[in-house]
Order: sequence, then C-alpha cells, then structure tokens
Amino acid sequence: MCKGLATLPATCLKSAKDIKHKISFLLQKPEPQAAEPKPLKDKAAASAAADKSRPASADVEKWKESFSHVMSSQTGVEVFRSFLSSEFSEENIDFWIACEEYKKTSPSKLATRAQQIYQQYIEPDAPHEVNLDAATREETRRNVDKAGGTCFDEAQKMIYNLMEKDSYRRFLKSKLIQDLCQASSDATQEKKGWDCAENRQTLAGGA
Repeated sequence: MCKGLATLPATCLKSAKDIKHKISFLLQKPEPQAAEPKPLKDKAAASAAADKSRPASADVEKWKESFSHVMSSQTGVEVFRSFLSSEFSEENIDFWIACEEYKKTSPSKLATRAQQIYQQYIEPDAPHEVNLDAATREETRRNVDKAGGTCFDEAQKMIYNLMEKDSYRRFLKSKLIQDLCQASSDATQEKKGWDCAENRQTLAGGA
C-alpha cells in the first residue's frame, strides 16, 4: 500500500525530480526534420564530379588497343602505375618517368640528375633497381659519366619493352582494367538516366 511521497527518503525525491525534469526536456525537443531530397541537378553535378576522376570509356578502350596509348596518356600512366604497384614492380614505370623528365632537365643540372637516376635505378643493389642486362647497364654507366641528354635512352627503351611484353599483358587481364571498363559503362548509363530524368522534370515544370 502506497504511503505517499512524504515517507520517501530525500535522495529518492531528488532522483525522481531529476528524472521528471529530463523527461520534460525530451518532450520539448523538436522532432528531427526529414531530409529533403536533393534536386536532380545536384545529383547530376555530383555524378559529373565523379566522372572527372574516372577515366573516360573511350580512353580505357584505347588502352586496350596498345601499350603506346597507355603511356601517351597521363591518366593511363597513373592507372598502369597502380597496377604495377599491386605487383611490386612500380620501379619500372618510375624509371621510365624519371627518364622522360631527365630529357627536359636544363643542361647545367644534367650531370647531377643523371647520377641520381643511376644510383636510384641502375647501379647494382640500387634502392629501386630495374631489370637490365649487364651490357645495357654498363653502357648506361659510361653514358652517365658524360651526362648527355640521351644517356638513358637505351635503358629506358629496354624497360619500356619489358613492360609492354610482360606487365601490359597482365594489365589487360587484371581486375583493375575490368573494373574500369565496368565503371565507365555504368557511368554512361547513369548519365543517360539523369539526363532523361532532368528532361522530364524540365518538361513537367514548363507544363
């Protein structure tokens, strides 16, 4: 049988008041507003932004045609390097890139840069040693002593051929290139869908 609040200890009364205060505060809180759906234009803009970071389907198709298309495209080089990185052989394309940049080096800096490339990629036990035969390695060493603009040409050509005949073939069969093809196809279909939806919205608004 209830004897009333007066018989309860003061601590219990205080706890009961605190609970009552919290319940009242919660009841006064406004209900969360439902998120408004984003306009089609905002979604289309987000899709367009994603497309910019994704290789175009036409580019991917060109990469599948020849290795030269891959290496003549900045995006192609980046994607191919990602593939080589998954195989722990990115030193090949890094060396190729270093050789391309070396050709643009000012004459006054050729000697220093040539030594850096040689020490990083070519000399025995280099940190990122590339796979060259002994004759090409020795020829490159002699060329570096002269530090001409073409001192790495033979070594660069050999590494290019190695990537084309070996790594590129695996690249074409890799999950990476398959995913890019699928993503490009999905993006094309999605864009068509947004365009149709936006056209319907425009027509409905003008009616």
